[in-house]
Amino acid sequence: MGEGWSMGADVTGPRERYRAQVRAEIKQRAWEQLATTGVSALSLKAIAEHLGMSGPALYRYFASRDELITALIRDAYRSLADTLRAAADAGADVAGLARAVRAWALDDPQRYLLIWGTPVPGYHAPDDTTAISAEIMATVVDAYRSRDVPPSGRRIEAHLDGHRGWIADPTVPAATLRQALAFWTRVHGVLSLELAGHFAGMGFDPALLFDDEIDDLLGR
Repeated sequence: MGEGWSMGADVTGPRERYRAQVRAEIKQRAWEQLATTGVSALSLKAIAEHLGMSGPALYRYFASRDELITALIRDAYRSLADTLRAAADAGADVAGLARAVRAWALDDPQRYLLIWGTPVPGYHAPDDTTAISAEIMATVVDAYRSRDVPPSGRRIEAHLDGHRGWIADPTVPAATLRQALAFWTRVHGVLSLELAGHFAGMGFDPALLFDDEIDDLLGR
């Protein structure tokens, strides 16, 4: 389903196609700007000038900078959710999902950093982005459920039994939730440091560190 389409709308109409095309061009230019200036300096005026539009004309497509940022965040989350679901449907195990996350992040670091980088001052993402994020975690949790994770007796497991609102299925064992969270923190810990350039000049291969973290997590 394309950008801006809604159930029952005439999605084949020229007006709708033109609007979707312009919104896509605006978002593409926004991604290019993020790569050079960062999200805090995102400028609708600069995007409008690049596209040969007036500021008021651009606001017909995105009413504010925050609305544009939200569209980019939704696209980024949706892209990762679809990537992980496709990997899982193709038979990827936990390690395969980790590699899929890393490949997705390295393919477009700005997309990754928009979600997991420095928060945008004064910006608050809408609830539906949280829902897409929950899809991503559900895929990871499902991968761990297939491993039949035994209880560890750790305090975090007892805590998660009473704090599981972030996962839709109430039957998921706390041990599985703990492992899924550990996976998520290790994956993003290495990736965030790597993409922010903190390994630069240290002389080792971040890919090997990433694989080692996943192997350690899986008890290999």
